[in-house]
Amino acid sequence: MKLFTALLSTETNTFSPFLTGMQNFEQNYKVRNGQHGDPPESEAVVPVRWRELAKARGWTIVESLTTFAMPAGITLRSVYEELRDEILADLEKAMPVDAVLLLMHGAMVAEGYDDCEGDTVQRARAIVGPDVQIGIELDLHCHLSQTLVDNANAVVTYKEYPHIDPPERAEELFQIIADAVEGKSKPVTSLYDCKMIGVYHTTTEPVKSFVAQMQALEGKDDVLSVSLGHGFPWGDVPDLGTRMLVVTNNQPEKGAALAQELGEQFYAMRDRVQPNYRQLEEALDEALAFPGQPVVLADVADNAGGGAPNDSTFLLRAMLESGIGNAAIGCIWDPIAVAVAMEVGEGVELDLRVGGKMGPMSGDPVDIRVKVGKIARGATQMFAEGPTPLGDAVALHGPNGIDIVAISHRTQTFSPEVFTNVGIDPTQKKILVVKSMQHFYAGFEPIAAKVIYTIAPGALVPDFNQLPYKHANLSIWPLNKKD
Repeated sequence: MKLFTALLSTETNTFSPFLTGMQNFEQNYKVRNGQHGDPPESEAVVPVRWRELAKARGWTIVESLTTFAMPAGITLRSVYEELRDEILADLEKAMPVDAVLLLMHGAMVAEGYDDCEGDTVQRARAIVGPDVQIGIELDLHCHLSQTLVDNANAVVTYKEYPHIDPPERAEELFQIIADAVEGKSKPVTSLYDCKMIGVYHTTTEPVKSFVAQMQALEGKDDVLSVSLGHGFPWGDVPDLGTRMLVVTNNQPEKGAALAQELGEQFYAMRDRVQPNYRQLEEALDEALAFPGQPVVLADVADNAGGGAPNDSTFLLRAMLESGIGNAAIGCIWDPIAVAVAMEVGEGVELDLRVGGKMGPMSGDPVDIRVKVGKIARGATQMFAEGPTPLGDAVALHGPNGIDIVAISHRTQTFSPEVFTNVGIDPTQKKILVVKSMQHFYAGFEPIAAKVIYTIAPGALVPDFNQLPYKHANLSIWPLNKKD
C-alpha cells in the first residue's frame, strides 16, 4: 500500500490588517519530504505520527510539503496557488497511491478562494480518481463546506480546545482510512449546519460533556467518528458557522440523522456554551480581590493564533496607570524592542517604547523605564507534544514589579515557559496576563489560582455583532439578534 501525506495550514482572520505572504510560511514552518527534526516541532507531530503508523503496517509513504503560517489576514493568491500546486504536483508524481491524508486548518482564505481546503481536496480528488481513500484532519475552528465533504471519504476535526489532541485525531483518521483501504469498511461523512457561531471551551461544561458524548458514540453501530466543527467567527465567508460531522461505515442516512440530532442539541445550548468574559477594569479588580496567586488573565482579543498583532498595550497601560504591581505580561510581539534590549545587554536600564505598533487595534505604544533582564536567543515553548518558536525573548523589568516578556516571533502564549525562559517565576506573580484565547489553558491551569477571560480592544473582539460581515450568513445565531 502507498500513502501520500501533506500539510498546508493557516487560519485566516479576514478582519486582520496583515496579509499572509510566503515569508509567513517560511518563517513558521516549511519542510519538504518529511525532513522534520528530532524531536519534531509541534506542526510536524501529526505528519510524523502518520509516518510511524504507515511504517508499522509496512506501507510505502510519500511525504509532500508540510507548511504552516501564523494566523493573519487573507493569503495572497499567488502564495496559496504555489503551495497548493506543489502538493498536487507531488501527488501526481506519486501516483498510483492507495490513500491520501491531508492536515489542513479549515479556515484558510486566499484572494479568490473562500474555501482553500475544499479547493485543494477537490483538485486532489480529480488526480486520484473516485476509488482512492482521502482523509482530512482539520482544526476545529474550521469552515466546513459541502465541497470538502463531497470530495473526501472521511473528515475529522480536533475535539479539544485547547488543542491537546491532534496526534490522537491523526490516529483516529488513519485507522478509518486504513480500514477502508484494506476493504474492512466504507467511510461516508455527513454534515449538519448548526446555524450558530461562538467560542466553545471544551474544558468547561456543558461543552466538556458534549465532547464526551460524541466520543461515546464512536465505534458503535457503524459510527466511526463524530466531530464538532466550532467554526472561526473572524472569517467572513459564506460557510461561516458551527457544524457537526459524523463519519459512518456506509450509513449516510444514519450519519445525517445523527449529525442533525447532535447539531440541534448543541444549538439548544447556545446561550450556555459561551465563555464568561470580563471587561478589562472588572477583570483587574477581580484578580486583585482574589486571595490566591497567580491569577491568569487571558487577553483574548490580542491572540496571534487568531490573526491578531499580539502587540496590544491596553492591559499593560491599565496596570501601569492603576499602580498594580507584582504582575507579568507575555508575550508582546515587538522585534524592535527586543533588538534594542539585546543590543544594550542584560542589566542595563533604559527608556523603551513597547508594543502598540500595528495600528488602532494595538493601542498606543507604552513609553516605559525598564531594566533588561535575561535574554533567551532562539527561545521555544511547548505545544501539542512539540516545541514551537518564540524567536528571541527578553525580560523587561518595569516599575512596581511589572515584568514584560517581549519576543521577536509573532505567536500566542501556550506555556509558562514564556516566563521561565527569561528568568521570571510565574508562580510568584499576583497577576499573569497571557495573550491567548484558550490555548494557554493546558499549560497554565495547573499553576493558576484562578483564570479570567478578559475583553480588551483588539482584532478578536468576541462580540460578533460588532464585526462588519459582508459574506457570512447573517441569519445564524447570534447575528440574527441584531434587530
